[in-house]
Amino acid sequence: MSGSLNITSATVDPGLLDLPWNLPLEEWPEDTIAALPKGISRHLVRFVHLGGYVVAIKETSAELARREYEMLRTLQRMEIPCVDPVAVITNRHDDDNNPLESVLVTRHLKFSLPYRAIYSQTLRPETATRLVDALALLLVRLHNIGFFWGDVSLSNTLFRRDAGSFAAYLVDAETGQLYSGGLSNGQRENDLEIARVNIAGELLDLQAGGRLDENIDAVDVGNGIVSQYRMLWSELTSAEQFDQSERWRIAQRVERLNALGFDIEELSIRTDETGTQVHIQPKVVDAGHHSRRLLRLTGLDAQENQARRLLNDLDSYRATTGRQDMDEEVVAHEWLARVFEPIVRAIPRDLRGKLEPAEVFHQLLDHRWYMSQNETREIPLSEALTSYIDTVLRHRRDEATVMYPVTGVLTMPVEVQGAGDEDDWRAKV
Repeated sequence: MSGSLNITSATVDPGLLDLPWNLPLEEWPEDTIAALPKGISRHLVRFVHLGGYVVAIKETSAELARREYEMLRTLQRMEIPCVDPVAVITNRHDDDNNPLESVLVTRHLKFSLPYRAIYSQTLRPETATRLVDALALLLVRLHNIGFFWGDVSLSNTLFRRDAGSFAAYLVDAETGQLYSGGLSNGQRENDLEIARVNIAGELLDLQAGGRLDENIDAVDVGNGIVSQYRMLWSELTSAEQFDQSERWRIAQRVERLNALGFDIEELSIRTDETGTQVHIQPKVVDAGHHSRRLLRLTGLDAQENQARRLLNDLDSYRATTGRQDMDEEVVAHEWLARVFEPIVRAIPRDLRGKLEPAEVFHQLLDHRWYMSQNETREIPLSEALTSYIDTVLRHRRDEATVMYPVTGVLTMPVEVQGAGDEDDWRAKV
């Protein structure tokens, strides 16, 4: 390694020092590179094994690398779903002391899917809608904290399964800017138009390659993020007026926001001069209402819809076992020990990379329900678990190791070609 290498990182992994930083990224030896499909992006990106995990390394300028690293760290502190920044490497030189580009190192997001692994000829239009809805929610969360993305697209987003829906994660923050005073309507509309155009263009690209279901209209899907975004933004920020006799609508508004996954920091409530009209204005904290409650009760970290499903099962356990009068945290600890953890332990070790534990639990509950409907009897959870492992989980691909470039277009690996939405998996195996 020539020259003095500068590594900026909150927690430096010693393994970083063993990587061949004296070589241009495109010349790194194959034994350092993770077996990944190559993609097209603004910058060269390679995937590398580092200790027990995989990182994405992107060559860029020192200024852009530092800026994106700090932006990702800030978004993480604000609990925005995004990739984990690992380090910035600057002052690289080759063996002849010629300068090399700086790099940004981010951690591979386990159990996530690139959009091209989801969009395929078998994809149903409703699954396309779920992906766009997830991206709309992410964009609302970003705008709510004053973040202007500037490059909203499917390529710059990763998706994790979330109990029948998807959770979206920001990947590329290079063009992003955080405004302490919030965003203007013009800035929000600009981001929204960028999203609409980029999504339509990305899907038209898939369509040109014959990899998009003929029933999916790329332009309509692109337009879908606009309507979903505006519905969410209105629900989160708009004032509401109603008659004083309808005060129950205050609780209804809070419940709707909680159902969308948002917590309320405070409600501004006032009456007019006559005392007959009530005006309310919610101040939203952030998404993650159910995730935070599940984490508080059980210590489990799950996606929002997964958390909602687990909490529903916890509430059902509490009711069916006659523990309604017991402390909620005590019952949650009991449910964790008697229901959730035994299921996780029962998954064979070689199948644990298929899905996240919370997603396995959600799918198991669905599987038991369908079994009960088909056999017109109550199916014990243990019986459903055996069936689920043998007929569903064992035949899924390993989503913990699906990899992708950070930005740009993905060349599909063999194992994910034709991958449709979750309801199509069993038919494909």
